[in-house]
Amino acid sequence: MTRRGLIAPALGALAAACSPLGLLNGLGPRDRTAGRLARDLEYGPDRRQRFDLYGPTKAQGPVPTVVFFYGGGWDSGDRTLYGWAAQALAARGFLVALPDYRLVPQIRFPTFIEDAAAATARVAEVAGQYGGRADRVGVAGHSAGAHLAMMIALDRRYMAATGQPDLIGAGAGLAGPYEFLPFDVASSINAFGQAPDPLQTQPVTFVRADAPPLWLGHGTADVVVHDEDTIILNDRMRAVGGRSEAKLYPGLNHADLIATFSPLFRKKAPVLDDVAAFLHRELG
Repeated sequence: MTRRGLIAPALGALAAACSPLGLLNGLGPRDRTAGRLARDLEYGPDRRQRFDLYGPTKAQGPVPTVVFFYGGGWDSGDRTLYGWAAQALAARGFLVALPDYRLVPQIRFPTFIEDAAAATARVAEVAGQYGGRADRVGVAGHSAGAHLAMMIALDRRYMAATGQPDLIGAGAGLAGPYEFLPFDVASSINAFGQAPDPLQTQPVTFVRADAPPLWLGHGTADVVVHDEDTIILNDRMRAVGGRSEAKLYPGLNHADLIATFSPLFRKKAPVLDDVAAFLHRELG
C-alpha cells in the first residue's frame, strides 16, 4: 500500500489510540507552573465550538497567545483529553487556547477549518482578559490539528472571513498531513471527498512568501503520517521565499511527537522546547 493509502486509515486508528494519550490528562504529572484559567468559552453556537484557556501561574506581564489544535483524523477528539499538552506549553510562557471543533460526519470540509479560524479569532478577542497578547497570536497542532493550523495560517480566506486576516503571527505543526492526495480511503473521502477542488484541501497548495513563519516537526518512525509531508511543505515554502524550518526526530513515531509534551516522556526528544523556542522567537 502506498503512503497515501496508509495515511487515512492510520489517522482513524490514531483516534482510537488517543485514549492512552488521554490517560496523561488524568494520571500523568502536570507542569506546576501553569494551570487552566477558564473553561467552556464560546466561539460559536454549537456545543463543539468551545475552548479552554491555560496560562502561567506567575506571568510577568502579558504573554504571547497560542491556539493549539489536537488531532484525531478530522472525525474524533475532545479537548478534555489534551489539557496536559496545553498546560505544558503554557508553562513555557504562553496563554494557550485548547478548542474543540466540529467533526465528521456532523460536518465536512471546509467546516472544521472554518471552526479553527473562528476559534483563533475569538481567542484573540478575549486574550487580554487572561494575561495574553491579542497582537501576538500563533497557531499549533498535532496530526489533523496540524493540518488545521497550517490551513488557516496559509490559506488567506479563512482568517479573512473572521475579519482578522493578519492575526496569525506564526504556525507550528507536529506530525501533520500537508499533502495527501488522492482521497482513496474512507476517512479522507468522508472528510474531503465532496470538495469540488481537492487541491483546496491541501496546505501545500497555499505556500507563499508572505505567510507567517512556520515550524514543522516530525518523527522519522512515523507510519501514520510519513515525515515526507513535513519535508514537502518545508521545501515548497522555502522555494517560494517563505520562512519555514523543519526538524526531524530520529526514532519517534506519530504519538511520540505529542507525548513528549508530557513530563513522563519529555526526555525522549526536546520537541516541547523546540516548539516553545520558535514561538517565543516569532511572537516576541
